Amino acid sequence: MKKFHLIIVAIVFCISSMQAQTYIQNVTVADVIHKKMLPSQTVIITNGTITAVKSSKQIKIPKNAKVINGEGKYLIPGMTDAHIHFFQSGGLYTRPDALNLKKHVPYQQEIDWGHQNMENFLQYYLRSGITSVIDPGATYNFLKLRDSLKKKENLPSVYMSGPLITTYEPEAFKNLGKDEPFKLTLTTEDAKKYIQEQLPYKPDFIKIWYIVLGEAQKKQEEAKKLEPVVKTAIEEAHKNNLKVAVHATERFTAETAVLNGADYLVHNIEDEVVSDEFVKLLKSKKVIVCPTMTVSENYYDTYGQKKHYNTYELENSNPKSVGSISDLKHLESTSDSTWIKKYKTRFNSPQIKAYVSKVDSIRKINLKKLMDGGVIIAAGTDAGNIGTQHASSFMEELNAMKASGMDNWQILQSATINPAKILNKDAQYGSIETGKVADLVLLTADPIENLNHLTRIDTVIKNGQTLDPNKILKITPEVLVQQQVNGYNERNIEAFLEPYADDIEIYNFPNTLVSKGKGEMRKTYENLFKRAPDLHCEIKQRIINSNTIIDKESVSGMRPGQKVEATAIYEIKNDKISKVYFLH
Repeated sequence: MKKFHLIIVAIVFCISSMQAQTYIQNVTVADVIHKKMLPSQTVIITNGTITAVKSSKQIKIPKNAKVINGEGKYLIPGMTDAHIHFFQSGGLYTRPDALNLKKHVPYQQEIDWGHQNMENFLQYYLRSGITSVIDPGATYNFLKLRDSLKKKENLPSVYMSGPLITTYEPEAFKNLGKDEPFKLTLTTEDAKKYIQEQLPYKPDFIKIWYIVLGEAQKKQEEAKKLEPVVKTAIEEAHKNNLKVAVHATERFTAETAVLNGADYLVHNIEDEVVSDEFVKLLKSKKVIVCPTMTVSENYYDTYGQKKHYNTYELENSNPKSVGSISDLKHLESTSDSTWIKKYKTRFNSPQIKAYVSKVDSIRKINLKKLMDGGVIIAAGTDAGNIGTQHASSFMEELNAMKASGMDNWQILQSATINPAKILNKDAQYGSIETGKVADLVLLTADPIENLNHLTRIDTVIKNGQTLDPNKILKITPEVLVQQQVNGYNERNIEAFLEPYADDIEIYNFPNTLVSKGKGEMRKTYENLFKRAPDLHCEIKQRIINSNTIIDKESVSGMRPGQKVEATAIYEIKNDKISKVYFLH
């Protein structure tokens, strides 16, 4: 009887195993370890794990198995953005220490919104083929959110540090309790205390913000004074089996951190072209570097009111965060107009342009030197900072790395296997090999032929679950309406029209038909966008009522020196804007 029971259990197990198997058939596999494309492969996924990668000729697929046709497609490992911050939204109001607009949007409101939208940001990442993210600098409340979202296997994996162990704390972030992203650490006792304080929250690693202020000639002296604090923090983290990431953008702070045991530099060196000896030091210590090529310029472009997003970015970012970046245009008419105009003038000045060009050149030279010198490079955006959007900024970063001289295989490695090495997870994910977690992305075109083919996603696979990228994110009526507002403000006709139905009807309220169909709408707005370079729509008030959105709009730039005030009523049907009524 007992033997019979065991046979039944074995049969049930076999059946359930077969049902849990997925076969990706006749696909070209990107071998990121050896930098080769392997054609005509079949990848078997069993219970969320890759159990075979073989020539399709060697695989016989069972009748009841789930099969994905990979013919003409390319399978890459799921990507990782190795530097993001969830406590920052990417919007205009997210860094009150850099741009103080708290009178317009209270910082607590920004904090609360960030908590409410962490899952939404993760969905944008997953839809973009990013199956893991590394957050070097969060808060205790975000560590708790990380834990609660771990239960959802159809979201990217999140690896997160606690608050930054910092040698400088901006005033704007003090006294925020468990929402505080910084812990001011000026003594060795502080370093031990704040590392120990983080342990109950189970951070994945520790982050140090090694900031030295003051005149250039005194900075190295100040960095030396703070060295014991950095050294103690790294030692205390290592004692607790936690790796250490360090923000150090100057060569001497980065070198000090590395000599004292830092594992991961989350930025490139920006103050000087690094020496061969420095490169050898990083390689010998097996330090991983995340170059973050674009984040600084996104600040400057936002301040100068010249930050523009392309169609891909407008369609693959949280629309509220993206939309806020252009708010400076209408904030110029508030009590802050004087300093906002000064910022605009300053950040469009020849001096700033020359400085940005110089620093960008140093970053590019250093990235190439590090890459050629055998230092491991991990792609990361520093997303969440003003102007650097979660998820969509990744492609901008990868293209900036390419402009520095990295080839497409090196970039693909930096986005897949290399970030997995940061926290010693490369035996678990980051490449397509037997025994690894099935975090994969199926593309319709070859990313080695063209890096931008990374956006041509057919299927995302997370923990073995196959996901349609078009269904990962719930598109709400408000999202659709804000997307078209953002496209309007960018004068981007494709992004503007995308949320509309093909048979869109536009009325003057209550029932005078103005135009019907996207074709007519395209002609009207293409002409408007060409003749109105300063076009800007401010949403004064928004009412959300199920599938109807009512916006009170104020439009400048349409007529010289005038604002056009109107109310727009948007009706949404089948996830598209089907009708619009204007009240002038």
